[in-house]
Amino acid sequence: MKLRSEVYCVNVTGLLRGGRHCDPLSPRPAGSTLGVHAGRGLEVLRQEMLDNLIAINEVLALVAANKIKEAGEVAETKLGRSAMGKNARLPFENRPGPQMPAAMHDQGRSGHLAASEFAAAAASGNRERALALLPNLTGNCVACHASYRTR
Repeated sequence: MKLRSEVYCVNVTGLLRGGRHCDPLSPRPAGSTLGVHAGRGLEVLRQEMLDNLIAINEVLALVAANKIKEAGEVAETKLGRSAMGKNARLPFENRPGPQMPAAMHDQGRSGHLAASEFAAAAASGNRERALALLPNLTGNCVACHASYRTR
C-alpha cells in the first residue's frame, strides 16, 4: 500500500496571481489535491523548498552588501533556468514536478524564469533594474504557498 500526502488548494490572501479571486473561507474545491507519495517524493519537495529559501536568503544578503552581480550568479545557478530539471535523475514517483497540478507546476516554472530575469539584470550591472525585479524572486513562491499546502 502506498501512503500519500495531499496538498490542498487554500487561499489565505483571497486573491491569487492573475486576478483570480477565491474566498478563503469557502470549502476546498473538488480536484484541488496533489498526491505526493509519502517518503521520498515528499522529502524531495520539502528539501527543494528549503534549498530555494536558503538561496533567496543568500541573494538578499548579497544585494544588501551591494554585490549585485554575485547575487545574480546565485539566483541563476540555484533558482533560475539553470536549476530546472535537477530532479530528472530521480525515479518518476520521486519527482515533485510531474505530480503537481498544472497551475502549481506553472508557478514553479515562473519562479525559475523570474530568477533568471533578475540574474540577467544583475549581470548587466543595472542595479536599479535588478532591485526592481527582486520582489519577483519571491512572488511566485508566495502565490504558490498561499495556494497549496501539504497535509
